[in-house]
Amino acid sequence: MTGFILFVAVVLILCVFSDRLSGKIGVPALLIFIGIGIFFGSDGPIRIPFENYEFASYVCETALIVIMFTGGFSMSWKSAKPVMIKAGLLSTLGVAVTAGVTCAFCHFVLKFGFAESLLLGSVISSTDAASVFSVFRSKKLNLKNGLAPLLEAESGSNDPFSYMLTIISMSLLSEGNNTPIALLIFEQLVFGAVFGLIVGLSCAYISKRVKTQTAGFECIMFLAFALLAYGLPTLLGGNGYLSVYISGIIIGNARTPAQICHIGSPLKKFFNNTLGITLNDKGKPIAPSDAVVFLNGITGICQIAVFFLLGLLSTPSKFGESILLAVPIYLCLTLLSRPIAVAIFGGKSPLPDRLFISLAGLRGASSIVFAILAVVSGTPVEHNTFNIVFCVCLLSMLVQGSLLPMAARKLKLIDDNSDVLKTFNDYREDDLMTMMRMFIPEKHSWEGKRLSEITLPTGSLAVMIRRGKETIIPRGDTVIEANDSVILSVPPYKSDKSLKLREIPINSRHIWLNAQIRDLKLPKRLLIVMIKRGDESIIPSGATTILNGDIVVVTDTEEATQMA
Repeated sequence: MTGFILFVAVVLILCVFSDRLSGKIGVPALLIFIGIGIFFGSDGPIRIPFENYEFASYVCETALIVIMFTGGFSMSWKSAKPVMIKAGLLSTLGVAVTAGVTCAFCHFVLKFGFAESLLLGSVISSTDAASVFSVFRSKKLNLKNGLAPLLEAESGSNDPFSYMLTIISMSLLSEGNNTPIALLIFEQLVFGAVFGLIVGLSCAYISKRVKTQTAGFECIMFLAFALLAYGLPTLLGGNGYLSVYISGIIIGNARTPAQICHIGSPLKKFFNNTLGITLNDKGKPIAPSDAVVFLNGITGICQIAVFFLLGLLSTPSKFGESILLAVPIYLCLTLLSRPIAVAIFGGKSPLPDRLFISLAGLRGASSIVFAILAVVSGTPVEHNTFNIVFCVCLLSMLVQGSLLPMAARKLKLIDDNSDVLKTFNDYREDDLMTMMRMFIPEKHSWEGKRLSEITLPTGSLAVMIRRGKETIIPRGDTVIEANDSVILSVPPYKSDKSLKLREIPINSRHIWLNAQIRDLKLPKRLLIVMIKRGDESIIPSGATTILNGDIVVVTDTEEATQMA
């Protein structure tokens, strides 16, 4: 037992260091994980004999549940919503076209049997979320035209459809299986979608209303619901992976306590350069949430386990015939099947976009896991499905994964003004540090005084002074002058149910139009707290004039409702 524990420790350490190495040599870390598995395997120097496909299937299927749940959890619905139709078509009908073209190639060119050709085409028809996520995050590919959220949404959602096609093709190869194909499709899609919605909504509802006593237990609850989302529909013949992905999207986009980050400030230049805190284009902070830190750690272990086991399970010395078949299948997949699917379902995208989408169709863990599933099920095939799929995925990760950053630059798709991390829910915006601007007019009590000589509001800190076009980072001996704008960080107000706000849009017929706030006869219980004017937020004074198109934010009381 001690030897096994030391072995696991060594493997994990090697994988962690290889992750850092991958960025320097330009090879996806997941490919190095496989290489470490091969190194320890029966064909490597360590020569550990391992041919237990059934055990590998249990581990890989469980790990794939976590990986797919995290993929759905990490997908920002706000970023993905504009491209969901296109992503949905690519991840369903696009997968079917990819499988169909690959099946035809294997059947008519390589002379495979039709059912075996369909199985092979189905298994490798989906792009691998773990591989795509890994390349995008590690290389920080900030892409134009919404390509990042499109590829994230597609690669995260097409595994369930590929799994369904795999199940159908396995049923065609199995003797004595008389289940109608239409019923299989119905069970896979309907049960998977329904249970995904039920589990996702239930988890979001519970996590918002039930507070755990121990920090981090809510994240464990997310993981438990992910397993539940897989198990329930699978019992009824449904698509557990579809259920897991849908539940992950719902839970990941819910504002639960574990998804709140703990950093904030809109002083973009100061915090980016001085403190190293990342902020978005609106000056709001983005920092990892508790749930994402937890899930990323678990998913990292799952990815290491999957790719290491796949490497351990493989026997490169037996790849002779398989590699000769894998190369033409990979070329067909990359140069024919995937481009045809993108051309049909990629929408009216510019040619560079479609070329990049085609190239970004990486194959990886999910395809190999489905191949293991076919081996474990005893599906009768003429060729070694696992070895062929393994070689195809190695080629995909090695060639395409390495070329993606260069292709993005050559096709001029890099957007230096965006941040690919916004595509994910990995980073959440939260206003746990509120900024306030204090304008210092002439004869103000602070004029001419050092910062150390004035009394700031309790819990606040002067973080910047704007003096004309000059930005000053203040110290205790900084003297405040007339017409300065002092930027203060103040503790946020954690609202309770007794305080509510309401937005009142101002149109050409509203009684407040063109009136100054001091002239309005407002009820004593009503307070105008802010005016939204285009992209500007105005803290009003008595002299502020309300204009057409303004949105006036007031305390939500009965009088406010009547005024609206």
